[in-house]
Amino acid sequence: MTLMEMSMPEAHRSKMSIDAQLETRGVTAQIVRFDIPDPTDTVHAVGRDYHVNMCLTPRPLQSRGGYRKRWGPHRLERLGDIFVLPPGEELHIKGGTGRQASLTCTIDSGLVHDLVGHRLTWDDPHLAAALDIGSAQIRALLFRITAEVRHPGLAAQRMLGFLGSELAIELGRHCLEVTERPVTGGLSGWRLRLIDERLADDLAAPSLEDLAKLCVLSVRQLTRGFRVSRACSIGDYIEQRRMEAAKRLLMEGESVKTIAFTMGFSSPSSFTFAFRRAVGASPSTFRQRQGRVLTEPVGS
Repeated sequence: MTLMEMSMPEAHRSKMSIDAQLETRGVTAQIVRFDIPDPTDTVHAVGRDYHVNMCLTPRPLQSRGGYRKRWGPHRLERLGDIFVLPPGEELHIKGGTGRQASLTCTIDSGLVHDLVGHRLTWDDPHLAAALDIGSAQIRALLFRITAEVRHPGLAAQRMLGFLGSELAIELGRHCLEVTERPVTGGLSGWRLRLIDERLADDLAAPSLEDLAKLCVLSVRQLTRGFRVSRACSIGDYIEQRRMEAAKRLLMEGESVKTIAFTMGFSSPSSFTFAFRRAVGASPSTFRQRQGRVLTEPVGS
């Protein structure tokens, strides 16, 4: 199993360094750092395996992804903190510059399909949903795998096998949830854009009533429609987007106190609690761990 291959002009190829790796039968997990000197314009493929990517530092701004062979060159969707690339697919990614650290998990497709009991379907709705995985269960598993890769404990390979198998099953459940979505009932594109713009413009958490009013809907219509469109609750999505912004501010050097009050928390301790719950580490630990991505040369 190999990490994602990148197709781009040699002069613009990003530098990649593997900080840590753990491997067992059917599952490989790596903590990888990228130095991206130019705006990203790459094509990624992983052959017959599943590739799960969780960004540990903020993704470059305006990161977008699309399946060029299926969608054409112009359709690009927002790339979330977590995305999945199914076997045999090619993902076209565009984004900004910077340094980035990610956890990458490569899982043998045979293992996934054996555990799930059938081959997973990857039609247009499933591929679109795979670009921004909002599942709290998948996120929690990836944090556990990250901790195991960083600091392997007793029987680390066996533990990775268990966690990888659980991750494979959660991928199957995620696909089933997408399959069982109503054909209609999701939010329109302009409403989803309004929600994203509101979250980007103001870091304080909006109330559901405020978002419903913005979208000219009832709270019930908003929450139901959002889950149909994004395969996660609107509350989980708001928290994910706010923590993405918090991670970016931490890496820019803002103090925990400033971030807490900017985001509308009543105290730095309440922000720290929310950040730890969402990210798996305290703000100070996150900054210490990821600061070297910005200060150490890749490949050193």
